[in-house]
Amino acid sequence: MKPYTILAFMLDTAGVLNKIVLLIRRKMYNIDTLTVCRTNVLGISRMTISLRSDDQARVQGMIRQIDKITEVTEISILDPRTSIIRDMALIKLRVKAGRLIHLQNSYAFKLLDEHEGSEYFTLQIAGTSREIDSFISEFDPASILEIARTGPTAMLK
Repeated sequence: MKPYTILAFMLDTAGVLNKIVLLIRRKMYNIDTLTVCRTNVLGISRMTISLRSDDQARVQGMIRQIDKITEVTEISILDPRTSIIRDMALIKLRVKAGRLIHLQNSYAFKLLDEHEGSEYFTLQIAGTSREIDSFISEFDPASILEIARTGPTAMLK
């Protein structure tokens, strides 16, 4: 299945998020991630939706229907070649400090918390979903205590 990143701008009013999610659900899509925040324009919010589909025409049809919602001011499917799409993760690990030092050459992560005298660390990493998945795969699953991910957020270049 092909991943799609959808960017929508809408009026910042109660119920708009629900209208959009219900429409997507009626089309039988599972939302992989959903990120919503206010914009620098008063009264406008942005929503980044990621989902997967084998049918581009069906996704395009769903976008046209969402665009008909009166509170939606703009919506589009983002092309990864003309967009910046990033994810962020907080990861709590139990590893030796030397392992993290070794990985600093390959990954841009930030140490947020270290339990002094122990092997417990909390890290922040931002990048493409693929980069974060690659970083996570560097660790034995038993050493990963917790992961919290934002899901993609995006904008046009």
